[in-house]
Amino acid sequence: MNQHAHASYEALIFDLDGTLIDSAPDIAAAVNAYLAEQGHAALEVAQVERFIGNGPRRLIEDILVEQGVALGMAELDAAVACYIAHYRRNPASHTRFFPHVREDLAKLRAAGIRLGICTNKPHALTLQILDLLELSPLVEVALGADAVPACKPDPGHLLAVAEQMALAEGAWAYVGDTTVDQATAAAAGVPFFVVPWGGGSDVRVGQAQRLHRLEDLLSYRIAPWVKPTIKADNKGQS
Repeated sequence: MNQHAHASYEALIFDLDGTLIDSAPDIAAAVNAYLAEQGHAALEVAQVERFIGNGPRRLIEDILVEQGVALGMAELDAAVACYIAHYRRNPASHTRFFPHVREDLAKLRAAGIRLGICTNKPHALTLQILDLLELSPLVEVALGADAVPACKPDPGHLLAVAEQMALAEGAWAYVGDTTVDQATAAAAGVPFFVVPWGGGSDVRVGQAQRLHRLEDLLSYRIAPWVKPTIKADNKGQS
């Protein structure tokens, strides 16, 4: 990809869960509400957090499989709908920004950098949470998993956000915390930066791609980008 060596990024697209916000407590609460209805024991937040990846269907399916419960497609559909209903009732009661995220997003926006979100969280829930956390005014475009034909790590999800923002090739980058985010950026052929929280410490990147906080992105300049080949391990954020 050809990029201008001394130009700032026009825009940055972010993952949501694990990158901007710690939503694991609210996700776990919704999971446990569903499990309680089914007569299953509650799980600790850390137990649920291991399965947060690739949207709510995989989340519920993986949790049930570990407990030895196999559901048919219709039953799984109902289970996912139940989980989402519980989550929508309290989507941000215990959700918090990671350190300095809110202020750093405001700094990026004030510097003229446009912001988007590409997340495997359901689209309606994404918009609801952005409103509750008062992020909506800063975010130009946000697309959840069910707003596109195929979600991350399919690059079409990320590219759909860029397309809606009318971003030129080479003028933007993706920021996330998982190997799914990394693989999505690689498949889309765009630069990737990883945050230090969420699952970020487990992502193998060069030091130049590893952020200490989001305001670091104010000093980054577009550099030549060689598209790597990275295989997703299905450990993304929902």
